[in-house]
Amino acid sequence: MRSKQQEVVAAYLFLAPFLITLALFFLYATVRAVFFSFTDYDLFNAPRWVGLQNYANLFREENFLFALRNSLVFAAVVTTLQTFGALVMAAVLNQRIRGLNFFRAAYYMPSVTSSVVITLIFLWMYQREGLFNYLATQVASYAPQLGVFALLLIALQIIQVLIERTRGYPARWLDPALFAISFLVAAAATWLLTFLGILLPRDAEVDFTWLQTSQEVPGAFPMALRAPVPLIAIMIQNIFTTIPTFMLMFLAALQDVPKSYYEAASLDGATPAQQFFSITVPSVQPVTFLVVTLGLIGTLQMFDQVAIFGNAVPIRSVITLAYFVYQRMFPGAQLPEVGFASAAAMFLAVLTLLIVLIQRRFIRSEAS
Repeated sequence: MRSKQQEVVAAYLFLAPFLITLALFFLYATVRAVFFSFTDYDLFNAPRWVGLQNYANLFREENFLFALRNSLVFAAVVTTLQTFGALVMAAVLNQRIRGLNFFRAAYYMPSVTSSVVITLIFLWMYQREGLFNYLATQVASYAPQLGVFALLLIALQIIQVLIERTRGYPARWLDPALFAISFLVAAAATWLLTFLGILLPRDAEVDFTWLQTSQEVPGAFPMALRAPVPLIAIMIQNIFTTIPTFMLMFLAALQDVPKSYYEAASLDGATPAQQFFSITVPSVQPVTFLVVTLGLIGTLQMFDQVAIFGNAVPIRSVITLAYFVYQRMFPGAQLPEVGFASAAAMFLAVLTLLIVLIQRRFIRSEAS
């Protein structure tokens, strides 16, 4: 009994630094924030009790409503796309292909790169003469060539598959060998038509404004369902940087899925898409719950990218709940609205908890 007590004491001694830090910077800070949310406090004068007034004033604040809309749209779109993208990428990298370790490392690079550095790079690419507009201009200029190439590729692939099937061979529509032939012939034919002057590039220039705009899309939707263009720009960056992290979680889960499941499905004639939705998705559902939970928490509390974009975009187009709290807590030359910011922070915490609990009803958190 004494030996067991000594082990417990030793365990608590090792945990003490973490527990003390948690108590000071989380538990104590949370209790203080809850108290301040019911007061009018500016860090310089004594707190004045106002009850639920701060919470009521939140929904009278126009910027708060914009922040709430932006946070919900951001969380819904980014969490959905990054979860699906991570699962697809993990399924691809779970195959036996040459250079697998290289591709795994290359795809993971965005996650280990500094968020500030990635954001600054994307800021450059989103400029009116940046990379995205340049690539869009090239696509628009060579649209005739791309269209002819796509039509030839599809036509040649269909013709080859039909010929093989008339010979009695079970050729698939996306047979790799036939597709390679179709690709090379279509590329050669497109180049020849361009060289002969039959197909000519168009004089096109894409000048799309990604940042300095308040435009929202889709314009026909109600305001609650629209997304500002600058917020979409941040969505693209966030999806790009978070997919690799979640990909590793799915990849680890896929290692435990027996290969015999896929072999049996292949013998039964299941296509890769059918195997993905009937075997891969159900097998990793507990990990999907973890990924969706982490994604929702991260997206609802997204702050750093909005802060870095700063004055490059209209604030209402990208403001989130976390950034709204920061603005009211550190307003620059004005007095901080600690009570109002604390109320917004408590609202964000409760909203995050509710959304996570709701999604728990739709996704299993453990294997059945």
